[in-house]
Amino acid sequence: MKLALLDLAWRRHSCLPGRDSSRPRFSMASHAPAGVPARQTESLRHSYFEQVVLFTGVFAVTLAAATPPIVIQNATILTVTKGTLNGSVLIRDGKIAEVGEKVAVPAGAKVIDASGQFVMPGIIDCHSHIAADSINEGSVSVSSMVGIEDVLNPDDISIYRAVAGGVTTANILHGSANSIGGKCTVIKLRWGKDAHEMIFEGALPGIKFALGENPKRAGNPTGQRIGAGNVQGRYPATRMGVEDVIREAFNEAKAYQQSWKDYDQKAARGEPAVPPRRDLKLEPLVEVLEGRRLVHAHCYRADEILMLLRVADDYGFKIRTLQHVLEGYKVAKEIAAHGAGASTFSDWWAYKMEAFDAIPYNAAIMTRKGVLVSLNSDSDELMRHLNDEAAKTMKYGGLSETEALSLVTINPAKQLMIDNRVGSIEVGKDADLAIFDKHPLSNYAKVEKVFIDGQLYFDRASDLAERGERETEKKKLMDKEKEEQKKNAPAGRGRPAA
Repeated sequence: MKLALLDLAWRRHSCLPGRDSSRPRFSMASHAPAGVPARQTESLRHSYFEQVVLFTGVFAVTLAAATPPIVIQNATILTVTKGTLNGSVLIRDGKIAEVGEKVAVPAGAKVIDASGQFVMPGIIDCHSHIAADSINEGSVSVSSMVGIEDVLNPDDISIYRAVAGGVTTANILHGSANSIGGKCTVIKLRWGKDAHEMIFEGALPGIKFALGENPKRAGNPTGQRIGAGNVQGRYPATRMGVEDVIREAFNEAKAYQQSWKDYDQKAARGEPAVPPRRDLKLEPLVEVLEGRRLVHAHCYRADEILMLLRVADDYGFKIRTLQHVLEGYKVAKEIAAHGAGASTFSDWWAYKMEAFDAIPYNAAIMTRKGVLVSLNSDSDELMRHLNDEAAKTMKYGGLSETEALSLVTINPAKQLMIDNRVGSIEVGKDADLAIFDKHPLSNYAKVEKVFIDGQLYFDRASDLAERGERETEKKKLMDKEKEEQKKNAPAGRGRPAA
């Protein structure tokens, strides 16, 4: 009750578009209609998804078309991919329509004077757990049947706080309790929208893998010998067991994939054929084998990084990103040769045994060795200042300003295969922009405004101006709640005497 009242107060006074409370809030889940073969169901599912994407796109364009063009003038524009210039950005229909030193202002356009300020692409976090009601399905070693999309929570205040730090897109990952975890979802931080409207339409889906302490500790949480006393083990409980779980899962996935190929071939020849039983655990792994789902793998140690790359090579798929990858600097050449990206921390180390060999030069060394590197947060707090994390690579490794900014913009966009839409300031891309009062690589920089799809989702001045009104409304609602609690309290239950 209290959270609902506070949320109502927040949304009533927010400068952002509110949500229609009469609509249900849920994430789309895929369910096979009774009697429909799995392949046909998959086709229907993709058809439905395409229709939803089309509807979402039409809705977004319609919304954007109803909004007058916006011109951000007199700013230092950090395009990331096309250099830096002093000039203007024209936003029209949710897209970047023009960038240049001199941009004509269309009739009826809203003009934002950004004199002395800096415009950069919206920050992209390649590893986050915000906006999710649950993270780990830790009861099994392979949980590829579950997905973050089904538990997205659009009311998580961390979304707004991340936007206030300039973040516009995030890869929401399953946790690391499993050798093969659940499915991941890329979202845009459209605060005020429902769960489905936050999903980054058209982004390839992902899946979480995990190596090392986390999945093996889940198998033996007490650290005692399996079978001793009341210790109930969940395989695997060792690092070698983690590899075995991954290999066995892909052995099963390959057999499942072949069963469908055999069925399709028989059906194409007109022969009687019974479709295989649909397996929701193996379907995502077949998508990995076929390049239709991206693997994001939690890892730390160099030996395990090499192990996973070799497993992937053996089964014919690629690791899209190595997450954390704190010993990546030791095997950077091998990572680059495989074609994996690395999404790491700027300077986290020694917080557990696996992290003792971490160094702050990790991102820079991997970059120089040809690895596509990004910096992530894995934290709702750190997420609010990823620009500062990027700046550290200039001190630890000597990266340039553009290289540092790339670690939280175009590089994670490439890792998530959404760089055709976001990650840089270029004509035709989504108008996901952050305006800072100082250079974003300065510790003193603050976010002034954030646009997502050309819509204003954060305005520091409005936020500050409305805080008093929000506090007043919050107090009224809390007082009202207390009165209702008193009214509904059972009679005759006063405070006991001392």
